[in-house]
Amino acid sequence: IDGSTKLGFTEDVLKRYEAYGWHTLEVADGDNDLAGLTRAIAEAKAEKTRPSIIKVTTTIGYGAAKAGTAGVHGAPLGAESLAAVKQLFGFNPENKFVVAEDVYKYYGERAALGAQKEREWNELVSRYAQKYPELHADLQRRLKGELPAGWEQALPRYSPSDKALATRKLSEAALSALAAQIPEIIGGSADLTGSNLTRWKDAVDFQPEPTGLGTYAGRYLRFGVREHGMAAICNGMAAYGAVVPFASTFLNFISYAAGASRLSALSKLRVIYIMTHDSIGLGEDGPTHQPIETMAMLRATPNYLNFRPADGNEVSAAYISALQHTDRPSVLSLTRQNLPQLEGSSVEKALKGGYELQTHGSGSKPDLLIAATGSETSIAADTAKLLADKHGLTVKVVSMPCLELFNAQPDEYRHSVLTPGVPSISVEALSTFGWQKYVHCPIGIDTFGASGPYKELYEQYGLTPEKISQKALKVIEYYKDVPVPMLSLQF
Repeated sequence: IDGSTKLGFTEDVLKRYEAYGWHTLEVADGDNDLAGLTRAIAEAKAEKTRPSIIKVTTTIGYGAAKAGTAGVHGAPLGAESLAAVKQLFGFNPENKFVVAEDVYKYYGERAALGAQKEREWNELVSRYAQKYPELHADLQRRLKGELPAGWEQALPRYSPSDKALATRKLSEAALSALAAQIPEIIGGSADLTGSNLTRWKDAVDFQPEPTGLGTYAGRYLRFGVREHGMAAICNGMAAYGAVVPFASTFLNFISYAAGASRLSALSKLRVIYIMTHDSIGLGEDGPTHQPIETMAMLRATPNYLNFRPADGNEVSAAYISALQHTDRPSVLSLTRQNLPQLEGSSVEKALKGGYELQTHGSGSKPDLLIAATGSETSIAADTAKLLADKHGLTVKVVSMPCLELFNAQPDEYRHSVLTPGVPSISVEALSTFGWQKYVHCPIGIDTFGASGPYKELYEQYGLTPEKISQKALKVIEYYKDVPVPMLSLQF
């Protein structure tokens, strides 16, 4: 729109693609050389071993008075200029909204040819069904977007006696189980496989066989450091259908993919984003890697499901929900640090997006409610226990792994979980933006992070049971003399 493409592209684009190993073609006069364009397309179709790119040099608004300028991009041509264009291409400038009979005839012939091709395809599929009934049934299932029967049963479930693990490690176990049950799962990482833990044990890379790195039957993709390209590729696969794509990197780096990942939501595509290293808990990599505002951005994006699971049951629930929602993308935000398997968690509860996890103390009504997500949920539970043991308070702990799912629950359920009339705080090692909708006093991080051992960082940012309890006591004290406001739960 600024003007000539030379303003922004000074390199030889075809040489760049030639260096990539592409098959390159050029049509120098795209305004007039239709025969050359036809030949180039035929040559590209004949190339079977490489992708093809055709460089076509054209003039924007060719034939118009403002040809070659941005003036024809977003403004009407005007009657005089439009008439000149029509004359150039052999049309009667006086006619408007007219389609010639030979055009109707041509399109009719193409429609008939397409119908014949469709009949031939259906006959081929019918013969395939007779010869390979099981493969045909699986193909039809995939094309319909259905998942294999009983796939959910493959996902692990956990009890508090199970080992503490990072949720990225729990995700690895879940993804490995699902990959064995759902053959259409395909995806990979943006050069962080060893950190994201997204490659199951018997996975085969999707690579040309001559490289010795994999085969085209492989289901694991090495995207390289190309977050935007990774998300765009997954969008394409999801739009095509018959596969369930996933993409993975650090949570903070989904910002590099935002243009394409936003289109996942806009286009209603089931793309699963497996994002690890989801907070200051990643430690020494520091503020360039530590997400602060990232989750707030994702939660503000329509049609996303954003999960921040607190333990293994919530990780399994996140995968179930992500796979069941065929018309929206999901982000699974996962920890680097180990987390305990929580008392009171379950897959079924987590599928509601938010639920009562624990209550500490003996009162008939809570003195305080603590809502938390991910790695801060166990910290919230420890805070509740401290307040009950040292101060005799009754504290309800709510786990909220997915706000979008919680928002979709009936009013009665949401009110029962968040307990109107009770002072409430939230704890999340991310921006507090948006939490005012759910609690009276959000506790989080509204500055950039820092580099250091993660336990020291949690201490520095006040995200320990001792420091959270101090703030909690102030909230409780404040609302002794002030009516507890009713939060807007009519989402």
